[in-house]
Amino acid sequence: MEPKDLTYEAAYEELKTIAEEIENESVPVDILAEKVKRAALLIEFCQQKLRSTETEVNKIIKQMEKTASSGK
Repeated sequence: MEPKDLTYEAAYEELKTIAEEIENESVPVDILAEKVKRAALLIEFCQQKLRSTETEVNKIIKQMEKTASSGK
């Protein structure tokens, strides 16, 4: 799945699956590095998505506060 098609929820679910596989030692050594690399990419994607969402929500709140204060 390419990052442009990836949602936060899908990335989080994939991360949980990778973590469970590693914890259960069900990941073959030959692909362990690949799984860890994918997990790192997913973590970065999730962090960026959260930061972006936080910024957007803060902008909306500030805009709402301006609208509310100018209406008084």
